[in-house]
Amino acid sequence: QVQLVESGGGLVQAGGSLRLSCAASGRTAANYVMGWFRRAPGKERELLAAIYTSSSTYYADSVKGRFTVSRDLAKNMAYLQMNKLKPEDTAIYYCAAKPRGGDNYNYWGQGTQVTVAS
Repeated sequence: QVQLVESGGGLVQAGGSLRLSCAASGRTAANYVMGWFRRAPGKERELLAAIYTSSSTYYADSVKGRFTVSRDLAKNMAYLQMNKLKPEDTAIYYCAAKPRGGDNYNYWGQGTQVTVAS
């Protein structure tokens, strides 16, 4: 079992930055792929970024060049640095984890609201 808790959301002006944090407890996050998702009102949940156990990364086209995913294995933390935020980035953001080699993200945080004002 892995428990995930996000923090760092809030209200920011367009063009601003936020850093989301995801604290993992339970089994070591080093053996898990950490992903960041968001769900905007009326839209499907979207995978934004992921960091694999090899430290390779994935980014959706919608955030590539603006968002950066990272992890601190010693602290069992994952982060999503979000720059150049746009009003369309407004959503609830979730971190999630899946075992290395797994197909599905099994563990989810409670979500944190990000609102970008124009």
